[in-house]
Amino acid sequence: MERGELRERLKIGLRWRSDAGQESLADVTGWWRDPELLQALGPALAEANPKAAPTVVAGPASKGMLLGALVAAHLGVGFVEVRKNPSRAYDSDAWWQRTTPPDYQDRHLRMGFRRDLIRSGDRVLFVDDWIATGGQALTVQALVEDAGASWAGASVIVDSLDDSRARRALQLSSLLHIREL
Repeated sequence: MERGELRERLKIGLRWRSDAGQESLADVTGWWRDPELLQALGPALAEANPKAAPTVVAGPASKGMLLGALVAAHLGVGFVEVRKNPSRAYDSDAWWQRTTPPDYQDRHLRMGFRRDLIRSGDRVLFVDDWIATGGQALTVQALVEDAGASWAGASVIVDSLDDSRARRALQLSSLLHIREL
């Protein structure tokens, strides 16, 4: 799918939803229903960050896990799910964990992944649907560094960051900017 068509289909599949007196929230479920768009998202997000050359892709629960797996499959590399408020399945599980700064809902989330999934020498590409404050991505970046791996960049569908310093630190690439919606 050509990039212009992909961007238009992303715009068409997005709905703004709100309850009386509440801020509008983006409903991206229309993206998952369009099979051609779904098929194109992995390659598009991988190509958004062409110099990344990752050995592994990481994505946070829940939409980052869906998109990250699509990108990893396209690139032929592994995928690591980043869990929010993770719990260990066994006492022997060792985890890298950190707490995020406040997110767009003013929450602090505990994020993490099993220590054996990202290793020294890995180059990690972060993938998610939307970036608002950058808190989750910056936390995953710190976790990647904790693991002794290298940050290869971040690819998202929608960039709504206000902080250009975070954008640079994350080496962020996006398919759309919030002002286009």
